[in-house]
Amino acid sequence: MSVDPNTPVLRNCIHLPLPEDELIEVTGKAKDYAIMHGAAMRSKTSFSPDSLNFAPFVLVPSSFPRKEFEKAVGLQPIINRLMHNVAHDEEFITTTLAETIKVDEFTANLFNIYRKVLAHGFTQRTSLGMLRSDLMLESGCPELSPKALLLRGEAGEDGQADTAAAAAAGTGSGGGGRGKAKSKAEARSEEEKAKRDIHLSRATVSGITTATMASKDRKTAAYCCWKQVEINTIASGFGHLGPASKTVQSFVLRELGHADKLPKMPNNNALAGLCDGMVKAWDIYAKPQAVILFIIEDVSYNICDQRFHEFYIRETYPHIKVLRRTLTDVHREGKLGLNKELLLSGLEVAVIYFRAGYEPGHYHSQDEWDARYLMETSLAIKCPSIQYHLAGTKKVQQALAQPAVLERFINDPEEIKAVGKIFTGLYSLDDNDAGNATYEMALRTPEKFVLKPQREGGGNNVYGLDIPDALKRMSRVERSGWILMDLIHPPLTKGYMVRPGAEMPPTIVDMVSELGIFGVVIGDADHIIHNYQAGHMLRTKLATANEGGVAAGLGALDSPYLIDSDDEDEN
Repeated sequence: MSVDPNTPVLRNCIHLPLPEDELIEVTGKAKDYAIMHGAAMRSKTSFSPDSLNFAPFVLVPSSFPRKEFEKAVGLQPIINRLMHNVAHDEEFITTTLAETIKVDEFTANLFNIYRKVLAHGFTQRTSLGMLRSDLMLESGCPELSPKALLLRGEAGEDGQADTAAAAAAGTGSGGGGRGKAKSKAEARSEEEKAKRDIHLSRATVSGITTATMASKDRKTAAYCCWKQVEINTIASGFGHLGPASKTVQSFVLRELGHADKLPKMPNNNALAGLCDGMVKAWDIYAKPQAVILFIIEDVSYNICDQRFHEFYIRETYPHIKVLRRTLTDVHREGKLGLNKELLLSGLEVAVIYFRAGYEPGHYHSQDEWDARYLMETSLAIKCPSIQYHLAGTKKVQQALAQPAVLERFINDPEEIKAVGKIFTGLYSLDDNDAGNATYEMALRTPEKFVLKPQREGGGNNVYGLDIPDALKRMSRVERSGWILMDLIHPPLTKGYMVRPGAEMPPTIVDMVSELGIFGVVIGDADHIIHNYQAGHMLRTKLATANEGGVAAGLGALDSPYLIDSDDEDEN
């Protein structure tokens, strides 16, 4: 992926570049510090269960606007509730995935388990959701260009709001009477949207930076808002590595003499928040001798992130035992007791935490699918339950972005507006008029989109100019297994990305970041018992890279440095 020279840049946390001697010394220290504080992974290229590499990391924290960070944190409990309600809406899940399961074998297998569990009734009505909502800043904000802001100042904000609303309704000056006349309902709807958009513009002006402006005729604000990339409902990783990255970068800032910057790195208690969620579910199960089960891959590269969850529980709640098993192990060892309790090697399981099971490669045979079904029919509280897993599919998220759908799951009009604003364009590729129109749009302007399948784990998406060939290889029916999404254009940051085996000293590179906000929600179809935001993580990749998964080797650990405006300089 190429970088548009007009892409704006957020100002740095500290002045860069660093003197070479200082850079080499602090980078060497940071690598060791990362390993010794658990910011580490097993190598995929030279794997050994007895050795670790430091996880790729950004040397100093990347800037992120405080207002947008706090907005994302505040919105997470609403997103938790939304996804909980979606997961418990049988009709919506069934209708939404009807076409997808015809062509996507993996999703169809998950749905078959869901259908069978529904037919027999859920043994365990309580679900544990440990979610992560991933988002990116959007830099494509022409309404916040200096010219637009100047016009706003000349016209007066209220006048501009009324003018924009009138224009949306087709009644303002300059319309020339062209275009199809809108109904009163359409006019009211568009007027409200215009006013909301302008309110958003006003709310974000104070946080704008226009640090890098490469275009003479078009200066663009660095961001106007954030847009959701996806919601993860299974194996939402980096509950440990998120806070660990802050630990490493805080050390680096202190070593560089910038301890004064530390207060602008927000507290991050993701590990405690997520583990406490598992323990709250364990409490609900109410069997003191029951255990928490982690479902893991055959080979765990992201071992520190997993083990620190386990060790936190063992250290903080020593009376709770934690087991780690693969799907294959569960098939071999697992059985149901008289009351459908899940038994493994004679131990009753209270909570199942899936760190695997989200991609086809985790199911080697029917044995692993049978193990998944066994767990879903058991009395154990699942994270996620099968309905939560399906609620996290891309197809469901695409359906949620359609007008009026949110009203099915959220009652408060202000909450509906707030959630609706975070969706970017998401388009169906089903074999119908709407899907065929999406197909033609993608062929005309592929550079504006990303093509997504029903998969987690990274490395599955198709970007930009590669989209037409990918779509042309699919039949009209096969396209139903994918969705199309508007490509988000985040602002750049500049910094040093430190990777195992890379040349020293590192060089300054252009980067883009993705913020993940964790949430915990526990309840059944009728009641939510616990619902809270549970920390965050920041994942940063090269601006030229499409994918950014750290565990997949495509991104780097990072943490946000909160900025309020460009009033302060980077010194």
